[in-house]
Amino acid sequence: MYDFKINNEYKRKDIYKIIGIPEDTKGGNWDTGYNLYKEDFFIFVNIDTAGRTGHDYRNKFDGDDLIWYAKNNTRLHQPQIQKFLNPPGKIYIFWRNDDKKPFTYGGTAKAIDFFDESPVKIIWSLNDHSSEIDNENISHIIEGATKQITVNKYERDPNARKICIEKYGAICQVCNFNFSDVFGKIGEGFIHVHHKKALHEIKEEYIVDPIIDLIPLCPNCHAMAHKRKPSFSVEELKSLRITNKTE
Repeated sequence: MYDFKINNEYKRKDIYKIIGIPEDTKGGNWDTGYNLYKEDFFIFVNIDTAGRTGHDYRNKFDGDDLIWYAKNNTRLHQPQIQKFLNPPGKIYIFWRNDDKKPFTYGGTAKAIDFFDESPVKIIWSLNDHSSEIDNENISHIIEGATKQITVNKYERDPNARKICIEKYGAICQVCNFNFSDVFGKIGEGFIHVHHKKALHEIKEEYIVDPIIDLIPLCPNCHAMAHKRKPSFSVEELKSLRITNKTE
């Protein structure tokens, strides 16, 4: 098991160094999306952006799950694709939404579904992806709806979360708490991400807007936001803090 940290960013050279790849094995398959090294697979995924080879696949996150497409002309019966479904070791997932940026480590993965199309489509479950969303009341039945909506599915989307934090910073938007100011390096980048959109507005095919619909909150303020249904807005929570301080 390699010492990669969930949500940390890594350049390819950093990844090579951690796993101990000899200088003469770099390049080749390492630059084409995925590679098997010893018994482990390393998959590099572009989300909403074309790769260096110009291919732009429909890779996307669905909550914590990753919908991913293999290389062009792949088919399910091919030996390497079969190894994805029954891997000899672990499968490490790295992703990015800009081909000029480093990759974000998403965790180790296992295939939970696959489709015999070309390129092959696989749905990965990120086994050790640690959601920072509280688990209280994450599932709700919407009146008149025909299916159960898991609201936190949108909050857990790593790509949406990343865009939200890039916009607002890993700082609580209610109380301005910053974990790195208090805990140093181990607190860097840690924050909850809260979904602001009212439940009755969430539809089956709803697409989250990370800037409008999500907001960083510390665990305390996040818990307070969910003390009411529908949840308190950021403005209401700020007002409550000011009111209580003056009393």
